Formats: sequence, C-alpha cells, structure tokens
Amino acid sequence: EVQLVESGGGLVQAGGSLGLSCTASGFTFGDYVMAWFRRVPEKEREMISCISSHGITYYAESAQGRFTIFSDNAKTTVYLQMDSLKPEDTAVYYCAAAPAYIGGTFGFPPPIDNYRFWGQGTQVTVSS
Repeated sequence: EVQLVESGGGLVQAGGSLGLSCTASGFTFGDYVMAWFRRVPEKEREMISCISSHGITYYAESAQGRFTIFSDNAKTTVYLQMDSLKPEDTAVYYCAAAPAYIGGTFGFPPPIDNYRFWGQGTQVTVSS
C-alpha cells in the first residue's frame, strides 16, 4: 500500500519558520521525484518545490530564497524547511510523488499530471 504521511504543519507568526516532513512507503522512493504542493480554497493547486533522488531541486518563485527542500533516501522522507513565512503562505501543504522517468526519459520538474501519489495534506497557518 502506497502511503505519503505528512507532518509538521501548524500555526506560526509571520516571519517565523516551520518544517514539514513526508515519509513515503509502498513504492521505490529513488524512482520518484518528490514534491510539495499547496492549496488554498478557490485557488489552483501550486507546486512549491520538488527534488529528484539525485538531489536536483526546483523551486517556485514564491518559494525561492525562503524554502528549502531536501530528502533522506535512506529514510524515504522528504522535508520542506520554510523560513520567513508570510500570511500568504497559509495553505494546506501536500506531499506528492511522480515517476522520475517516463518512457525512459528523465523529466524535471514533472508536470502536475504526472504526480501519481499524494499525501493527505497538512495545514500551515501564518498569522500576521
């Protein structure tokens, strides 16, 4: 059974920091690109950051310079360290996994439709 279990959400004041983690099981972690998305009501789901098993990273403009993604392949866990948080970062944050190779081709960052597995989400609230 595939599972992506997120933890670490909560309430933080603007300017503060929060760390999220997502532990994966049920699939070969190294064969997947791991990503963090977020969603606020009535808005499109937004990819914040993703990382390949080789450590290649991608950040959305909204996350650059403030968020850091990293993973521990041995623990099959991906992390998102969020610093200098803003009220507009308030959202439900989801961990997701997409195959790193499609038809033998490495695609990075994967398009959103390629994400095959999703976590249940964790709420992050940043107060002003």
